[in-house]
Amino acid sequence: MDEILKVDTIEQYNDLFGFETLHPLVAIVDLNKPESQRRDRMTLGFYSLFLKETKGCVINYGKSIYDFDAETIVAIAPGQTVGYSNDFTGTTPKTIGLLFHPNFISGTSLGQKIKKYTFFSYESNEALHLSEEELRIIRDILSIIRTELKHAIDKHTRGLICTNIELLLDYCMRFYDRQFITRQGMNLDVLARFERLLDEYLDSGLAAKEGLPTVNYFADKICLSPNYFGDLVKKETGKSAKEYIQLKMLNLAKEELLNPEKSITQVAYSLGFQYPQHFVRFFKKYGNMTPSEYRRASSSL
Repeated sequence: MDEILKVDTIEQYNDLFGFETLHPLVAIVDLNKPESQRRDRMTLGFYSLFLKETKGCVINYGKSIYDFDAETIVAIAPGQTVGYSNDFTGTTPKTIGLLFHPNFISGTSLGQKIKKYTFFSYESNEALHLSEEELRIIRDILSIIRTELKHAIDKHTRGLICTNIELLLDYCMRFYDRQFITRQGMNLDVLARFERLLDEYLDSGLAAKEGLPTVNYFADKICLSPNYFGDLVKKETGKSAKEYIQLKMLNLAKEELLNPEKSITQVAYSLGFQYPQHFVRFFKKYGNMTPSEYRRASSSL
């Protein structure tokens, strides 16, 4: 197995690729020339976004190796493993990277909301595909950040760069929303598969054997990252994937409780609860009454 380099700082990254370090905690890099390329796999200690404007540069991370299309963005969170390779036949690849360390945004507005940008944990085959107008907006913001990095560091530097990084990420959120909408047909196929897999999990006895159904389980079955899958379900249904699962479990629990031959403990185990008291708490939280109260109320109708 190839060695995985640990690259914790922007300066280490710049040294590896032969880039000048203009700021120790943030950088704009151009992965456009053969001499600036390495084939190492590395675990990065900072956030990175790569805007690919042409084909030819393969960026892989997580479980995927993906030569994503021109005019696309992939976002990578600290701690993820990333690798690069290039095919320099034909058009010279043009890829721009924005790198920023968690310490750079600590204590800022961006630092407080960074976790809302869930696309940092998407897989590479869930890249953001840009329109020409969207590409222009991203280029313009990157250009502003690049210009600011070339300016002598002063008391305004951090605030201006953080503001523009936040603006860029907010635009990425908007563009991902657009992408979810334009791929609605594909999204509905994913939802149908999710519904089928969830029904099978609960009806086949798998829940009793494997435990409570989880978002990660279904995301893996559908071959999506948990964050992308969760965002897709939220966009299409208005509910998080976890809420969707809980609602399905609640409705099934209500059906099972109507069967007087099944004890509450049996219903709990069939849904994947390890302890009946956990099921009672779940049912009271989402059903507004205990299983026993629901059973009594239903029998009196």
